[in-house]
Amino acid sequence: MNVLTMQGVRKSFGSLEVLKGISLTVGEGEAVSVIGPSGSGKSTLLRCATLLETMDGGSLAYGNDFAATMDAEGKSVYADKAALRRIKSRFGLVFQQFNLFPHYTVLKNVTDAPLTVQRRERGEVRELALSLLEKMGLADKADAYPCQLSGGQQQRVAIARALALRPDILFFDEPTSALDPELTGEVLKVIRDLAEEKMTMVIVTHEMAFARAVSDRVIFMDGGVIVEQGDPEQVLGDPAQERTRRFLRSYQT
Repeated sequence: MNVLTMQGVRKSFGSLEVLKGISLTVGEGEAVSVIGPSGSGKSTLLRCATLLETMDGGSLAYGNDFAATMDAEGKSVYADKAALRRIKSRFGLVFQQFNLFPHYTVLKNVTDAPLTVQRRERGEVRELALSLLEKMGLADKADAYPCQLSGGQQQRVAIARALALRPDILFFDEPTSALDPELTGEVLKVIRDLAEEKMTMVIVTHEMAFARAVSDRVIFMDGGVIVEQGDPEQVLGDPAQERTRRFLRSYQT
């Protein structure tokens, strides 16, 4: 069963075509890393998948739930607001810049959406939030505010917040790009642990060694298309495409 299915996704900003008919599926329990140069369309693809951008063309589904279908001309036709609201609870998104509410405690940041959006039972949500903070190594930070935390700690709170929604799939948009190198490792360890637990994930990353270690599949994007995808050892160790080889030459993999 595919958790995520995107078919023929197109997106332009003015005259700039950023996504040129991309198709992508992610199976249950699969960790997929998306790599590529700046401007290749990686983050736009993620923003289309998470309904932060409106696709010009193509379809988008979570399981059998369609957020958007294609009309006869291939243009995207979105579902109604009630359906989109339901679909939004099926995924979690972790941003580059954490996006925590500065005036909420750590615990309230994690519990807010399950209580106000999903309207779940307060005691159950609080118990889950505390267990997630413990899993993130932040059990003693429940009453702290984001400004009292390091960047790495803030990003781990953001991951706990996404997991508290009990999503079918988690998206990460370069989750370590705003962190100092010494804080990167602690966030990558959390994601690695999630991969071992078979959490379904799509990770846009520039950390090649990490992508190789945690991914079931690596996708290389450039110029708004998927140039190459496959097993991490193959794509990162022995890529078939010259464009992939050229990109990887600038990294230690």
